[in-house]
Amino acid sequence: MKRALAALALTTLGVAPTPQAHPHPKGYVAYRATSPLSIDGRLTESTWANAPWSGDFVDIEGDARPRPRQQTRMKMLWDDSNLYIGADLTEPHLSGSLIDHDSVIFRDNDFEMFIDPNGDNHEYYELEINALGTTWDLFLPKPYKDDGKALDGWEIAGLKSAVHLDGTLNDARDTDRGWSVELALPWKALGQQARRPAPPRDGDQWRINFSRVDWPFEIDGRGYRKPQGAKENNWVWSAQNVVDMHRPERWGYVQFSSRPSGPVAFVPNADQPVLDFLHAAYYAQREFRRKQGRWASSFQELAITPPAGATLQAAGNLFQINAGALHIRHDSLVWKE
Repeated sequence: MKRALAALALTTLGVAPTPQAHPHPKGYVAYRATSPLSIDGRLTESTWANAPWSGDFVDIEGDARPRPRQQTRMKMLWDDSNLYIGADLTEPHLSGSLIDHDSVIFRDNDFEMFIDPNGDNHEYYELEINALGTTWDLFLPKPYKDDGKALDGWEIAGLKSAVHLDGTLNDARDTDRGWSVELALPWKALGQQARRPAPPRDGDQWRINFSRVDWPFEIDGRGYRKPQGAKENNWVWSAQNVVDMHRPERWGYVQFSSRPSGPVAFVPNADQPVLDFLHAAYYAQREFRRKQGRWASSFQELAITPPAGATLQAAGNLFQINAGALHIRHDSLVWKE
């Protein structure tokens, strides 16, 4: 049903449905915290009770894959100082091995956060944390697919993070319930490359997504080990529909409310159908160049029916596609006039 609605939205713009016509990204309303939170990983403070849980995470490929075998969910709050994120992960076999900050944390089971404040696909933040509480924070000037290079040395200055384990770590002799994560991300750090107010204003929306990496393990004595050639599961809040978290256009939206509790309705982005068209055309251009060695110079070459008034310009290594006030270029940067 969601795929059909997305295709219908593009059709009403005069755009032929394409394989890139995905369900709309998810939305979440974050309310103001009534008092500062003590970051201990437990999510038991009364302030958290005002924050609704998200729906259960799904496979990164969405409906193309089975639903995750373990439950993952998140919630958010904010105040003038921080964005607060809490997560609950069921896990019968708690494990972790990486203890050095800025290790490649997804080699362990982990929880991950991605934020693009102004939704332009560039200049976004990533944070990963494992069950030992070890973190890896990094800044992406642009996605890897667009030749972006992560800045591992960037730090979320003032970050507070904690995990709580409901079970025993690296001990296969019992069955665990899971673990929870609690984060306080200072607006001062998130505002460095936000290109918009931080802290946000009432009603502002930022692009955000969450991922959980879950590895298969075999019991080895009292501990665990990865099987030879093991492949991880990727479970996310808002489906990417491809095994790649670094496609910010598929992330969900967090809408900030100045109220301490709800209900406040999430307002879907009215530009979403046009954004979907622009990204469909962007990926069609990439595929055309892969096959033809050049950018297409028209929508006809891309076999795409554009909305009225849309234009495509291509020269050398560059291209730009325009649809009303919205634009996308060769490195996936999106902007609105």
